[in-house]
Amino acid sequence: MIEWACLILGAYLLGAVPVGIIIARSRGIDLRTVGSGNIGATNLGRALGRKWAVACFVLDALKGFVPTLAGRWVVGAGTPTVGELFGWLAAGCAAIVGHIFPVFLRFRGGKGVSTGLGMLLGLYPYFTYPGLMTFGLWGMVLLVWRYVSLASIVGAAAFPVLFWILIAVLPEWTLDQLWPLLLIAVVMAGVVVARHLENIRRLLAGQETKIGKR
Repeated sequence: MIEWACLILGAYLLGAVPVGIIIARSRGIDLRTVGSGNIGATNLGRALGRKWAVACFVLDALKGFVPTLAGRWVVGAGTPTVGELFGWLAAGCAAIVGHIFPVFLRFRGGKGVSTGLGMLLGLYPYFTYPGLMTFGLWGMVLLVWRYVSLASIVGAAAFPVLFWILIAVLPEWTLDQLWPLLLIAVVMAGVVVARHLENIRRLLAGQETKIGKR
């Protein structure tokens, strides 16, 4: 129990590290006063360029990936029980909560997409497979329409559906065992979409900024 408590607290604090803010400040910019004011990779890219956006995206993803891997280490080898799945999920979700509600920024953080992706890739194999499929879909939507927000919304909505399909088609995956993951997948999708409500309004109004434009 103490191991899980320390891991979850550490995951939250790691997730709360404002990578975008730190990078922008190192270049003499307060990211919260630029563009949309968001602290994530997309807004950082508008302020400083693509290479900084990629660096921020990777580092934010690692904030979710590392605690989730640590959660698997605590669970140990073999097929996790339902209780162990909840503990494993809690480690990754704590990092996402830290990114969205960081204590270092008065609980006003990012939208959790990149940190969430890191969590998905770290929860192997259950979330890794649908996570990679979701990332591919995200890339296709971004390539065609060039809206990061639209790609994130579509990817978030598709993830629990893809996970459910894999549960249905893979004989070694059963709903009795993996229902906690499916539940969290739906909750995560809802949180990401909710964090993009303002983007949805701008998309509907034709006012959302496409990637590559500052």
